[in-house]
Amino acid sequence: MPTYPFQRRRYWLSAGGGVSGAGGGLDGTGHPLLGAWVGLAQSDGYLFTGRLSRTAQPWLADHAVNDVVLLPGTGLLELALRAAHEAGCETVEELTLEAPLVLPDRGDLHLQVELGPADAHGRRELTLHARHPDDGGTGDWTRHATGLVGPAQTEAAPGDDDLVEWPPADGEALPVDGLYDRAEALGLRYGPLFRGVRAAWRAGEHVYAELELAEELRGEAEAYGIHPVLLDAALHAVGLGPVTSADQARLPFAWHGVTLHAAGASALRVRISYRGGDSVGLAVADAAGAPVATVEALLTRPVNAKQLRAAGRTGHDALHEVVWRPLPPVDAAGPAEAADV
Repeated sequence: MPTYPFQRRRYWLSAGGGVSGAGGGLDGTGHPLLGAWVGLAQSDGYLFTGRLSRTAQPWLADHAVNDVVLLPGTGLLELALRAAHEAGCETVEELTLEAPLVLPDRGDLHLQVELGPADAHGRRELTLHARHPDDGGTGDWTRHATGLVGPAQTEAAPGDDDLVEWPPADGEALPVDGLYDRAEALGLRYGPLFRGVRAAWRAGEHVYAELELAEELRGEAEAYGIHPVLLDAALHAVGLGPVTSADQARLPFAWHGVTLHAAGASALRVRISYRGGDSVGLAVADAAGAPVATVEALLTRPVNAKQLRAAGRTGHDALHEVVWRPLPPVDAAGPAEAADV
């Protein structure tokens, strides 16, 4: 054995979903999904970059719609909230989800979130793109969301007595045991990590729900504004109230007036207010009732199976592959002919 320590060198990349900007002209964010950012030279805008994969974020595999694994709408909202925060904006005034962000079976998805220059009121336009690069390192970018971010709409987080007294006064307990079985029957498959609804109540025109991250994910909650898995559980509870289409799978389409008051919660209390049609409002607090976030309105739309299937097709389908082509037997008595391969 040598008398000196072993000298090891790594020849492969370590697994990880973030992007390190050190030494590459970028600044790090410390966020698991958006790892780096840079201010744009010719404008007052910003560009944020990141990567998603089933390896770096294993919890993504527990969210499938019609057997297609995709980033939940709460994940797109989290990207917008973090980019807004880094630019000094605390409210996502609008975020419209234009195309589902489907996770490939292998490899990474590259993300870009761009914020435009601030207007006279401090608002910035937001666009969110993703691509699955092919072997050459290139690929078509798809726009998945557009929106508008701006300064906080209130100077301080509003208190909410409904979420401090818990369970809610005069609340009627709602059964949640069959919630995920009903969701699966509609094509919404939530794995164990996404099954975060612990209890629910109905009081007047509101539904209240108690949510908790799975134990495997609690350690990473502090890295997020609101962990997408945890906030997505609040949307599962929406179906317990007077929705207009309880027999049809629906996904988030447009967020309005989303303000984050506190970050890093691993358990939540939420009050769901039904605005009529397919719109709801959310008041979100932590396990002690302190404000975490408010959502003025969330509009949902029915699942489009055709759009999901189209989004799931990537450029990898066009790559060359090995194909074995049978050739006719060669007559041993005659001259051998060259075969085209």
